[in-house]
Amino acid sequence: MNAAEREEHYLIEGPSVLRGVVRISGSKNAGLPIMAGALLTAREVTIRNVPSLKDVMTMKQVLEWLGAKVQFEKNTMTIDAREIERCETPFELMNRMRASVYVMGPLLARFGKVRVPMPGGCAIGSRPINYHIAGLQQMGANIVLDHGFVEASCRKLKGARIYLDFPSVGATCNLMTAAALADGTTVIENAAEEPHIIDLAWFLKSIGARIKGEGTKTITIEGVSKLHGASHVLIPDQIEAGTFMTAAAITSGKVWIENMRVTDLKPIIVKLKEAGVSIREQKGALRVHGRKKINAAELTTMPYPGFPTDMQPQMLALLSLGGGVSIVKETVWENRFMHVAELCRMGADIRVQGNTAVVKGVEKLTGAEVTATDLRAGAALVLAGLAAEDVTRVFAIEHVDRGYESFPEKLTQLGGKIRRIVPGEEEKIIQAMPSAS
Repeated sequence: MNAAEREEHYLIEGPSVLRGVVRISGSKNAGLPIMAGALLTAREVTIRNVPSLKDVMTMKQVLEWLGAKVQFEKNTMTIDAREIERCETPFELMNRMRASVYVMGPLLARFGKVRVPMPGGCAIGSRPINYHIAGLQQMGANIVLDHGFVEASCRKLKGARIYLDFPSVGATCNLMTAAALADGTTVIENAAEEPHIIDLAWFLKSIGARIKGEGTKTITIEGVSKLHGASHVLIPDQIEAGTFMTAAAITSGKVWIENMRVTDLKPIIVKLKEAGVSIREQKGALRVHGRKKINAAELTTMPYPGFPTDMQPQMLALLSLGGGVSIVKETVWENRFMHVAELCRMGADIRVQGNTAVVKGVEKLTGAEVTATDLRAGAALVLAGLAAEDVTRVFAIEHVDRGYESFPEKLTQLGGKIRRIVPGEEEKIIQAMPSAS
């Protein structure tokens, strides 16, 4: 075993044909801002269908650091933010997960102050929070950037009309939560329309906020003086559902997707059908049937309701096995093609020109040692490994753990030959794996 193999990783024996039923977990992208939104009230909040993920556990640590009491068991989380002890988040937690910036709006609205480390960029591109800052300033916050920290304070936030230059999901979340307790009415124009924005609005309404227009470009929030407790169920994870749909497609499998919202998946469904995948809704589930022949396709990532950037790597893996030439344009993140080099190690023929990937379909992929550069890139490499001949090892799987609950277990239940390899246990696990048919 070489040095790389001593790292924890996935070992995938392909090719596999996935068959069966998979149940989609709750939405990570909805859960994180909703957890932060629980800071708005001094009453207990219960959130159900919460996925057990690294990012969720990090946000739990952020809330506990602030002084909230958080319990998490069997995908149900209770948050009691009655006695918040501090309004500052430590650098080590912010550095681990940028989404901890979601606490800015709730803390500023309820306590009139907040101090958070300035989030840096991540592997797929820089993520400035200038839209968050500009919006909060329009609501009356005094903001100072000092030694890598953002310090905000106010006597009371005031309603304002805010236009976002870009429909930023993070800024929309922070401004919605901040406006919930502000004096007067806030109107967010060019707001993000993603499904998790709608779910955040549903949660805020359940605790007494007055919001309308969620899911459209204009969201209106009428501030109230006080919010109460409530119970809320997270929507299913749109990206996890899309990932398993693509897994069925790339393995020529037949998979039933349960616990999903078809309306959230329409942009993904359209492109999978263009690639030749059969998708039918039956009895509240989606039947996804991959064909032997994968068609070439063209797609451009865009904010919702466009094709989601979080599905681009998985689709790129699928199209690498397509017939003809596919064109994939990435317009959201400037550096989200790092998985291309890893797919090419497996035999894919992909050339990147600026923000465009030109994909010439190949007949087969071959197993190789590859490294996940980010969360969705890791999922794409796992999918490629399931379709590839021979053995694939995917390293840096801590990225995948951030966003997929029980990923290898769910794939195994569908017939995928994938194992998490813990150093020192590899020989035993390989011997236990069934041979590729």
